[in-house]
Amino acid sequence: MTLVLPIAAGAALGAWAYGTYEPNSPLFGRAVGRGSRAGRVAYLSFDDGPNPSATEPILETLAATGVPAAFFMVGEHVRRFPALARQVAALGHEVGNHTLRHKKLHFQGPGRIREELDGAHELIAAATGRAPKSFRAPHGYRNPFVAPVTRRLGYTVFGWTFGVWDSDPRVPAEQIRERVRRKLRPGAIILLHDGDGYDPAGDRRRTAAALPGIIADGRDAGYTFQPLAALLAR
Repeated sequence: MTLVLPIAAGAALGAWAYGTYEPNSPLFGRAVGRGSRAGRVAYLSFDDGPNPSATEPILETLAATGVPAAFFMVGEHVRRFPALARQVAALGHEVGNHTLRHKKLHFQGPGRIREELDGAHELIAAATGRAPKSFRAPHGYRNPFVAPVTRRLGYTVFGWTFGVWDSDPRVPAEQIRERVRRKLRPGAIILLHDGDGYDPAGDRRRTAAALPGIIADGRDAGYTFQPLAALLAR
């Protein structure tokens, strides 16, 4: 009997950690972490924008190559740079909610979570002229209070298949490109960053510089890039 309680507590803590820190965990609500493994298809996604130094060159590359992407935007960055948010939406890319202030949600209560998601939702809708239909939690962290809010807002929650730590300022563009090339596999949702969640003017030019090579490498390997909107819940 003396072992039962510690084992049960350890199991509960392990389950909580899995639901909280694993971005694709279904424990606190369904999260889409990849597309179909049938066929060489991949999905580009960018977090933490819009950003004055990176979002526009990324959009230029996407337009030049005819590739769609998803942009999960921080509400306060949208407030600062509404024209960039509007440009993303006008070019037909998926625009998702990434909270109002890029708050980690795992230790937040229901009121603060509503404030973060509702605030970003309203700012994105006002700037782009369309309400977001998707959500990605900052760092992928969630708790049981997130799912009721995403359901009310009609969101599909997204995780990701892999990231490449392009947010690390020590990682050069060529290394970002190489990391994506090595990890790419069918159905992958690729996590990249066109902004800094905590600094609206953060430098993400290395990701923008890596993007043409990422797309070229994928296509050379037989991949097509499809819109993340194809995976939205119907």
